[in-house]
Amino acid sequence: MSFINRQFVIALSLGISTMTIQSHSAVSAKIPPNATLDKALALVVNNPAKPLASLSVLAVRDGKISYHQQFGARWIDQDNPSNNKPANAETMYRIASISKTVTAIGVMKLVESGKINLDRDISDYLGYKLRNPNFPEDAITMRMLLNHTSSILDNAGYYWDEKTITDLKDVLLPDGKRYGTGSMWSKAAKPGAFFQYANLPWGVIGTVMERVTNERFDRLMQRLVLTPLKLKGGFHPADMPAADIVNIATLYRKRSVIDNKEVWNTDGPWIAQVDDYTKLAPVPRATADYFVGTNGTLFGPQGNCRLSAEGLSTIMFMMMNRGQHKGRVFLKTKTVDEMLKTQWRAKSDGKNGESTYSGGKSLFNAWGLGVQKFTDLSYPDAGKGGGGDRLAEAGGYKAIGHMGDAWGLTSAMVFNAKEKNGMIFMHGGPGFNPDTNPGNYSAMYRHEEEILNALYVNAVANKKNAAKAKK
Repeated sequence: MSFINRQFVIALSLGISTMTIQSHSAVSAKIPPNATLDKALALVVNNPAKPLASLSVLAVRDGKISYHQQFGARWIDQDNPSNNKPANAETMYRIASISKTVTAIGVMKLVESGKINLDRDISDYLGYKLRNPNFPEDAITMRMLLNHTSSILDNAGYYWDEKTITDLKDVLLPDGKRYGTGSMWSKAAKPGAFFQYANLPWGVIGTVMERVTNERFDRLMQRLVLTPLKLKGGFHPADMPAADIVNIATLYRKRSVIDNKEVWNTDGPWIAQVDDYTKLAPVPRATADYFVGTNGTLFGPQGNCRLSAEGLSTIMFMMMNRGQHKGRVFLKTKTVDEMLKTQWRAKSDGKNGESTYSGGKSLFNAWGLGVQKFTDLSYPDAGKGGGGDRLAEAGGYKAIGHMGDAWGLTSAMVFNAKEKNGMIFMHGGPGFNPDTNPGNYSAMYRHEEEILNALYVNAVANKKNAAKAKK
C-alpha cells in the first residue's frame, strides 16, 4: 500500500481528517510503513476529550530510524481551518528542557578545548566570587551546575531581559538590585550535596560559556554544535533564515487565564502560547549593546532551542555512538562517557535530593551531566496516577536522555546506547488540562505514557524483548 493510500485508509477508519498524518521526509521514505503505530498515535492526537495540537515522533531500533511521523498542524487558523499548516518532517519545536542536553554538549566541547574545567570554581570564569551565602566556604563548579547539585534554585526566577538586569550578578550576589530575599539559594544543603532540578543554573552555565569565549551564547552554540552537526534551528529564532522560521511549530493550549485562574475549554479555540510568527517576525532577545558574558539567561540555555525530531535524532545518534558523527569524531569517547555516567543517584531515604515532580511523584532518580538516567522505576497508585521514571508499560527499558515541558509542549529524547535504540516525541500543546490526565505507571502524563509506550512496543522493542513489551 502506498503511503498516500495508507494515510487515507487510516483516516477513514478513525473518522479524522486526511491531513492528520503528514508526509515523510526523504529519510523516512525509506522506512517500512507501520499502520498500527500510525493508528495508535493518531488516536492520541485526535482524542476528542484530550486532543493535541500536533505531534512529531521518531523511533530508532538497532541503530536505524524505524519510524518517523508527524500529526496535526504546526499552525492553526481558528477562523478557517483549511488554512492550517500541517506539521511535517522539517517542523521544528521549542524543545524545552531537552535544550539542557544540547547546552551540555556545548559545555563539553569547551571542556575538550581546555576553556572549561568541570571541577574548577566557576568564580574564576565569572570574574567575581560566586557563593551560596548560606555556605560561603563551598565553591560551585560546572559539574554541579550540570547535574543539578549547585544549590541554585528557581524560586526567584530564571530569565531576565536587558531592561531588567545589566548583569546576572544583580540577581545572584547579596548586594545585587534583584537579589531580594536570596530565595535563589538553597538554605538546606551546600553545593554538591543535594539534587534539586532547576533552570537558573543553566543561565549561569550560559554566562560562563560566554565569558570564556567572548561569544554570545546562541551564536556560540551555533558554532560549537549546530553547524558542525548540520542542524537547522537554534536558540534564537530572530537569527534564523525565513525559510526555517516558517517551519517552527506554534505551541498552543485550549486555556485562558481569567481572574488569575486557569480556565480550560476542550471545545474552545486553540490559543497560541509562543512561536506564532505568521504576522510578526521573531523579536531579537539582545540589542547591539548587549555585553557578552553578563547575562546567560538571555538566550535560554535551559529551554530555548528549536529543533525538529530528525535534528534531535542527530544529537541522539552522536551520543549513542559515543561521540561519533557520520564516521568522524565530534566528541571524544571519554567526554561522552563522562556525560552519561551516573553523577547523582537518589538514596532510598531521600536525603540527598528532591526527586519529585508532577504533584509529588518521583521522576528524577539518577542524573549524568545534562542528561537524566531513566532507571525503570514505577510506583503505581490506583486512581491517583503513578510515579517513577518508567518509559514502557511492561518495564525493562532503561535509558538516558531528557524530557521537556513548557508553553503547553511536552517532549522527550531517550535512548539506550547499548541496544542502539531510542525515542523522540514533541507535541504542540494540549486541548485539556494535563494535570487531570496523570500517568498510570510513571510521573509522566498519561498521553506521554501512551506516546512513548506505543513507540516502544511498535518501533523500538527488538525480537529479544518484543514479546514482553506487547503484554
